[in-house]
Amino acid sequence: MASSRDRQRKLARAKLDRQLARRAAAAKRRRQIQAGVGAAVVLALIVVGSAWALGAFDSEPKKQAAEDTCLWTPQDATANTNLKEVGTPPTTGLPTAGTRTMTVTTNQGGPITADLDLAAAPCGAASISFLAGKSFYDNTKCHEITTEGALRCGDPSGSGIGGPAYSFYNENVPTAPEASPSASPAPAQPPAYPKGTVAMIGNPPGSNGSQFLIFFKDFNPPTPGYTIVGKVTGGLDVVEKIGALPTVDNGSGAKVKPKTDVVIKSLTVAEPNAAPAATSAPAASPSAG
Repeated sequence: MASSRDRQRKLARAKLDRQLARRAAAAKRRRQIQAGVGAAVVLALIVVGSAWALGAFDSEPKKQAAEDTCLWTPQDATANTNLKEVGTPPTTGLPTAGTRTMTVTTNQGGPITADLDLAAAPCGAASISFLAGKSFYDNTKCHEITTEGALRCGDPSGSGIGGPAYSFYNENVPTAPEASPSASPAPAQPPAYPKGTVAMIGNPPGSNGSQFLIFFKDFNPPTPGYTIVGKVTGGLDVVEKIGALPTVDNGSGAKVKPKTDVVIKSLTVAEPNAAPAATSAPAASPSAG
């Protein structure tokens, strides 16, 4: 038989093993509890942070910021004295559907009317409308009859580098015509700038302001670069008449200056017209009573 001392040692060993097992189990439970509490705290912080970011704790509901429709880039009117400081158009709340009617009267006849396309060129239309409201164009000269077949207007300085003290980027430039396979003749394609097109022109190209072109004949460049802002709806014959005027050297070697001054007496832009409604069957006429 085992001695009493051996039995005592076995009992003590078993007791120690049980104590160690209980301690290990307790430590494991503590770690699980701590991990659970930590995860709960992190989750709570995430929820609170998200709610704060969404304005849940604001005293008043946060209004969603309106998206900018156009970006107006300031230009230095002290570096370019041909620029005029007249402020900038709004960036938000601009009409982006329908048209606005632009009316131009000149000393060569008129009026010339054009529809500005608010959907395709909202920024170009907004700029012209804003400047017209400032009488920016009134009593200014159309300083070029371009070799491209357009009347160039909208620069009060007549220098080609004048305009307002802001600019904006191109937005409705036609795509370049696709090349056809050499084995077959190129299909007839409409010109990028048909006669009667109103387009913005900037200096440098793509930096638009107040200057615009009215084409009195078709123009189809290999790489279009002008924003189309609208089209003439009346008075195209006046534009063609002006386009036929003789030209002289503009001082830089280009024979594009009208020999007879072409003056914009006034340029106005009407309120937006609604976009055309979908075509529907004509209403029945009322029956005779």
